[in-house]
Amino acid sequence: MLVPTISYLTDIHFAVGAAGLLANILAERGLIRPLLVTDPGVVAAGLPDRLNGQFAAVFADVEPNPRLQNVEDGAAIFRDAQCDCIVALGGGSPIDCGKAISILVSHEAPLEQYALIRGGMSRITARKPPVIAIPTTSGTGSEVGRASLITFNATTKLAIVGRHVIPDVAICDPELTVGLPPLLTAATGMDAVSHCVETYCSPKFNPVADAIALDGLGRACRWLRAAVENGTNLAARSEMMMASMQGALAFQKGLGMVHSLSHPLGALPRNLHHGTLNSIFLPHVLRFNHDACEEKMNRMAAAVGCPSGRESLANWFANFAAALGLPSTLSDLGVLPEELTLLAQAAFDDHSTPTNPRPFSVEDCSSLYATAG
Repeated sequence: MLVPTISYLTDIHFAVGAAGLLANILAERGLIRPLLVTDPGVVAAGLPDRLNGQFAAVFADVEPNPRLQNVEDGAAIFRDAQCDCIVALGGGSPIDCGKAISILVSHEAPLEQYALIRGGMSRITARKPPVIAIPTTSGTGSEVGRASLITFNATTKLAIVGRHVIPDVAICDPELTVGLPPLLTAATGMDAVSHCVETYCSPKFNPVADAIALDGLGRACRWLRAAVENGTNLAARSEMMMASMQGALAFQKGLGMVHSLSHPLGALPRNLHHGTLNSIFLPHVLRFNHDACEEKMNRMAAAVGCPSGRESLANWFANFAAALGLPSTLSDLGVLPEELTLLAQAAFDDHSTPTNPRPFSVEDCSSLYATAG
């Protein structure tokens, strides 16, 4: 039995009101010149004002599905302001961008050489500024995740992965998610669901991650609808933030075909939401993978409260997403069939492909794109 290294490296502060701890956390670590990395929506919502901290500089131009230019612009501000750490405030995009900035300001360019599929994991060292991640959505779990997803061109979204990419501190305050609109709450929540499903189905051996993922899946499916229906429900917001974190803690096992299919679409210029894409692909991939992990499918069915059976879990998730108001096809998002024909190879080449429970081909990617279209 090949047992991997099992590690959970982030200091996590999880509580309603935890955002107020930032100044103390910075002081305890001797950090005095933080760069705030965030996006225009977070600024418009007034969330930076909720942090008890002073910033040496602010980079607030992170795009959805952050691009290389965002990372380079943030790194330039970091250097010009002589910052000593990064505070990443937002959803997965600002947090992933902040993690990538920490690599770029401390390692030799270009950033692409640190991507997992470029053999970059071994090139990333501990010699980097600390990252404090403060999520304002419940979906990506990037505040505890070992990956930073960056878009390099129109069809290339690469993951920079390694233990040194993981944020040093996560401040998880459910109050910061209260203003999230219902549709975005649903989409980010389905991202957390897909993380729990895919890492649980990964063939890698990690019983600790399996237990976390299965618990996170049940938690998310019990509480997501309540968070969508009443955004001020702090109990639901807290449970979803925990489920999101659980999904990311667990996906050190790797993900699978849902993410392989989603990542190339997320690189398109129209900035399609990652969680929405995952929600569309999840039922189709569950059907594709069923025979490769039937026992795990039955356990997941029990966790969400649906009967066992070849189509049961896939149909349950399709109905669950529809009840949340999420689209069910790529055409609902304006994706054209001719665009999909260009993406199958990129999906097959994605870093999530090797840990799908059933091996698949470029042709399988084309087929599932067509089915989800």
